[in-house]
Amino acid sequence: MLRPWPLEIQLDKKSDKAIYLQIADAIIEAIQTGKLVSGNALPGSRQLAELLKVNRNTVVEALDVLIAEGWLVTIDRKGTFVTESLSQIHHSTENKKEQNIAIEEPKSFLVFDDGLPDSRLAPMNDLARAYRELFSRKSRWQIMGYSNELGNLNFRKSIAQMLNFKRGMSISHDQICITRGSQMAMYLASHCILKSGDLVLVENPGYKPAWEAFENAGATLLPVNVESDGLDIDQVEKYLLHKNIKAIYVTPHHQFPTTVTLSLKKRLKLIELSNQYNFTIIEDDYDNEFHFGQRPILPISSYSGLKNYIYIGTFSKIVAPALRIGYLASSNENIQKIGNHRKIIDVQGDNIMEEAILNLINEGKIKRHLKKANLVYKSKRDFFESLLNQYLQGKIVFTKPEGGLAFWIVPKAEINVLEIFEKLKSQGIQIMSSDRFSFDETIKGFRLGYASLSEKQMEEGIKALAKLL
Repeated sequence: MLRPWPLEIQLDKKSDKAIYLQIADAIIEAIQTGKLVSGNALPGSRQLAELLKVNRNTVVEALDVLIAEGWLVTIDRKGTFVTESLSQIHHSTENKKEQNIAIEEPKSFLVFDDGLPDSRLAPMNDLARAYRELFSRKSRWQIMGYSNELGNLNFRKSIAQMLNFKRGMSISHDQICITRGSQMAMYLASHCILKSGDLVLVENPGYKPAWEAFENAGATLLPVNVESDGLDIDQVEKYLLHKNIKAIYVTPHHQFPTTVTLSLKKRLKLIELSNQYNFTIIEDDYDNEFHFGQRPILPISSYSGLKNYIYIGTFSKIVAPALRIGYLASSNENIQKIGNHRKIIDVQGDNIMEEAILNLINEGKIKRHLKKANLVYKSKRDFFESLLNQYLQGKIVFTKPEGGLAFWIVPKAEINVLEIFEKLKSQGIQIMSSDRFSFDETIKGFRLGYASLSEKQMEEGIKALAKLL
């Protein structure tokens, strides 16, 4: 029988922090302070719900987060327990205090990435189960052979339905190609519409892996500055008056790296210019799912008046970066060209993984995961904002992002951003070097991803940065 832990959790129902996160944080604190030690069993979710006077689903969500983050572990038919390694860390710390021995702890390598999701939250158990079930079916032979180069038919139908209902688009499954991540989508799009000597407009600062895909297809890049409401449309018009522009690459929802959203006025003007000058808008909607406001802004590709577009999305951000499933949507003519090129480098995608993800979509697992993840990320975003205000007030300029998994901060003082990068690296803290998203001259700014970090790591990194600014 499980030994109930005497709970002393004070829940604040007026707090902005979700109740399940308050429960999760209280259990983490109990583990860190030694109130809960390795192997301790927690009461069942029903008993916890009764003790805390909350809905059982709330407790289940809290436990899921703790299991995903590695604080707890479940054992079939036995229950939920504190992970073994955690209490060993606590006891070793206590022993050091008792022996009064000053031992220098090794520096952890703290990484502010460019906005990657926390893989520990990913529904990996559900995905693994769906993957195994596919092999246990009597019809498994049907998915073991070659399939369509555009991807699994039912998966494409599901994505088309999602894009039509949630992102305001109007497309069919035969206007979609499944790819091994968004970078492959970028490569295929480039080789579909570009040839040597073509001119492509890109955001500056912007996403260099996309630039490399365009250059690999023979294109020449022209930078366009990014303003507080997105792309500088006046600069786009000036290019169009004197040059034959083939395409423009944009990240309008949460611009990479600055996180700004392209305004409605500029969206409509860009569509007008695209139709007038016959250039293609390549829209990379890399993190549409992570939005903390009322609802995400609809993609440029959803506007019915737009003639030439390629829309790129990904499941790698939804589940985990290692899951290489992306997609692109465009006209039937473009998709046919893309499919033909796809067959040259890769006959088909990962049909089994596509089926597995489709199962999670149909079961509602992806929807529930995103709902939970957005609550976690919103809480982390708000905490990160509080750190910036606490340690960097007066030293930086930033705008709180309504979505995405990163902040863009600009130092007020004249500094050498590459020098800051090297100094932080020597302290075991890694940030993205600004030259990684600068077209020519190094942009003065830092993109700091927060989603995969703990609150302690965030604070450690921001305090170190504050000392250098």
